[in-house]
Amino acid sequence: MSRQQFGFLAGFLVVGLWAVAGFAAAAAAVLVGLAGFFIARVLDGEVNIGEIADRFTQANSSRRDGRSR
Repeated sequence: MSRQQFGFLAGFLVVGLWAVAGFAAAAAAVLVGLAGFFIARVLDGEVNIGEIADRFTQANSSRRDGRSR
């Protein structure tokens, strides 16, 4: 299955869920799907959580010191 076919199928299923169960259920399904996608990327080693945490930590510490980025 190509990426275009997978994207079409995912979109079709979200719209189908929206039509059957409503917008809130479709939005919740998309959010849970995105969370699952992110977790899978972390487990595969494609995302480094420590690197992301360092970015936010450095941004917060520079704001506390009065320095701009």
